[in-house]
Amino acid sequence: MKILLVYPYFLDNRINEEDVSAVPMGLYYVGATLRAQGYSTEILNGYDMGRAPHLIQRVINEKRPDVVGFSILNANRWGGIDIARIVKKINPKTVVVFGGVGATFLWEHFLTHFPQVDYVVRGEGENSFLELIQFLEKGEERQPEEICGIAFRRSGKPYRTEERQPIENLDSLPMPADYFLFQHLSLTRGCPADCTFCGSPAIWKHRVRFHSTDYFVSQITRLYEKGITFFFVSDDTFTLKREKVIDICRTIIERRVYITWSAISRVDCIDAEMLAWMRKAGCTQISYGVESGSRKIRTLFRKRISEEAIFRAFDLTVRFGIMARAYFIYGAPGESDETIAQSLAMIRRIRPLSAIFYMLDLFPGTALYEEFKKRTGTDDDMWLKRVEDILYFETDESLGKETVLAFGRRLRKSYFAMLPEFACQLELEDDPALYPMHADFLSRLALTFSHGDYANIQEIEDPLSTAVTLFERSLGFHPDHRAFWGLGLVYQQMRRFDESVEILTRGIRHHPDSTDLHLTLAHSLIGLRRYGKARQYLEAFPEHPRALELLVRCCRLMGDREVETKWSHRLINIQRKTKGNYG
Repeated sequence: MKILLVYPYFLDNRINEEDVSAVPMGLYYVGATLRAQGYSTEILNGYDMGRAPHLIQRVINEKRPDVVGFSILNANRWGGIDIARIVKKINPKTVVVFGGVGATFLWEHFLTHFPQVDYVVRGEGENSFLELIQFLEKGEERQPEEICGIAFRRSGKPYRTEERQPIENLDSLPMPADYFLFQHLSLTRGCPADCTFCGSPAIWKHRVRFHSTDYFVSQITRLYEKGITFFFVSDDTFTLKREKVIDICRTIIERRVYITWSAISRVDCIDAEMLAWMRKAGCTQISYGVESGSRKIRTLFRKRISEEAIFRAFDLTVRFGIMARAYFIYGAPGESDETIAQSLAMIRRIRPLSAIFYMLDLFPGTALYEEFKKRTGTDDDMWLKRVEDILYFETDESLGKETVLAFGRRLRKSYFAMLPEFACQLELEDDPALYPMHADFLSRLALTFSHGDYANIQEIEDPLSTAVTLFERSLGFHPDHRAFWGLGLVYQQMRRFDESVEILTRGIRHHPDSTDLHLTLAHSLIGLRRYGKARQYLEAFPEHPRALELLVRCCRLMGDREVETKWSHRLINIQRKTKGNYG
């Protein structure tokens, strides 16, 4: 039996594609469970296939799966329905199964209105999906009613079986890293919080289960050995168990797994010792849900965190050279100019180095959604509209669209105007053991201002000056390679070629084998018309396409046509070989 697991596309394009491009971790666990039992299973990341139905048809025609399982969030449910229709058109006998958080809360809706959906897996999916596959393969041995945690049509009407009990020992699950490549990891399942905008309380019932340290770090190690060096730890709250987090960090260090990673935490679940270990083990960013500077709105969200905990978390995180990112939600019940001002005051106090501002959505499974249904008398049939979500302000007459959009613009514009000040006023822990990591942190942050996310944001005044300050401060802690290279590039952009040459020359003394430093230095020497010296550096890299491009340019500026022709031919040959290897 051939099984294809699909992460379907969304209706709306995203400004930041990475927000939706990662396959949910649960799909890899389901895939690993099936493969461990000998089933031919593949995963299709179709997040970007919304404008290309012909590609979907081609994949289905090529794979010819017997079963297609979909990972459904509320926002990609129409992508799943569209692809399911294509699947059934190609082969009506192919079994379509919906799973994931969106399917769990809308199982009856899907089975009522969409005949393309044959089964729904509700909640934790590994064992339910496996047993469903075994039933489909050998149907005469059991009835689908005996499989816990699924739903289907019985006598033409939606029917759900008993709830499946949570997997007690998460380490009993096959390790997805044995079968797939990915960057998102999970240590836990569940969250003890009760936020009204989140579906986690309804899915996990406030219970949290943990993998062991060995399972979690072994998964990282196997992916690291396959070439993955950056990870997103996607738990609702990675830091719930302090000693486990420290043990994980110690183990990463002991096993010499040289990675960087980001995590999500609550502001009341961190301390200085834990942060120090996380930084030493490669953590570069922690995201915290602040949600609002208004205590009234945080209370409405059941976000039970104090202002003191918020202040402490952001101050401590940055002190250890970890980027502190803040999540804010706007457009909530009771949102006003005053509550937005309170959020901006909070931002100025906590000085986040990254901030994400979300407009409040209503999603099935959340307390806010249930309150909305009671208030309006509506039901799940509202999702028959071809929309991704319902914005709260659309259901509240006291909040107009233009008002809420203006709130968002005010938050973003004010935040970015403050950001250079935040970056230049960082206070870092004075611990020599952390100096190399401080240098790494500052050079990473500097690069976001010179070449990354912050380089072209209109509200950020003179980002290059901020980058210079951060690169120079980085080098004050440690001769960081990225800081030398980035500062050399910035000086080039500012046409300060003498300073670029000086800093890159210093960098090469510390990092003599760096191709980036040598090529950037040669570029700056060309800017100073010191062509002969530039040529000496470049001729040391006769196989590097960028070095050859600069050599051709250098020889042309020197008027040496014969040598220019020689390097031009070499460049063309290398480009042809590269195209042959990857084309």
